[in-house]
Amino acid sequence: MNNEIVIAHENLDEDYETIQDFIKGNENAFTKLVYRHREKVKNLIYLTLSDAEYIDDISQDVFINVYHKVKEFRFESKFTTWLYRITINKCRDYLRKKKVRSIFSSIGENEEQIKGKSQIEDFDKMKILRQAIEKLPDKLKTPLLLRDIEGYSYNEICEQLHLEIGTIKSRIFRAREFLRAILEPYQKDLI
Repeated sequence: MNNEIVIAHENLDEDYETIQDFIKGNENAFTKLVYRHREKVKNLIYLTLSDAEYIDDISQDVFINVYHKVKEFRFESKFTTWLYRITINKCRDYLRKKKVRSIFSSIGENEEQIKGKSQIEDFDKMKILRQAIEKLPDKLKTPLLLRDIEGYSYNEICEQLHLEIGTIKSRIFRAREFLRAILEPYQKDLI
C-alpha cells in the first residue's frame, strides 16, 4: 500500500513538473501531458456520454482548453481532478448543444418539407417564439437562452457573464415577463 502512495505521489509530482516546464515555454511538455492523460480523458467521455462518435472531437476540445488555461492551474489539487472537471464540462457542453439542435432542428426546415397540419402548426409556434426571443434586449436574452435553452445552472451563468446570481435571476425573470407580454396576443395559437 505504501508503494501505491509513492507511485501516486510520483505521478502527482510528474504532472506538476511537466506543467511547470510547459509554463516556462517547453511546448513538448504539453505533448507529454496529452499522451499521459488522453486515454483517461477518452474513457471518461465515453463513460459520461455512452457515445463513441464524438470522443475524439470532445477530447480535442478538452486538450485545447487545457492548453489555453493550464497557466491558470493553481497546483491546489491534482492535475487529473482539474482535467476531469474540464472533461465533464465539455461533455455537458456537447449534451447542451445536442439538445438545442434537436429542439430547434425544425426551425431551419423548409415548410414544404414539413408534412401534416400539426407539424406546420409546431413550426409556426417555434417561429413565433424565436421571433419573440429575438426582440429581447441582449442583456435579458443571453441569460434566458443560457438557462432555458442550454440548461446552464445559475452559477454557471454567473461565471460566464461575470454577474452576481441575483442579477442573473432578475434578468431571467424580466426576460420571461417580457416574452409573456410579447406572446400574449398569440397565446391561443401557442397552446
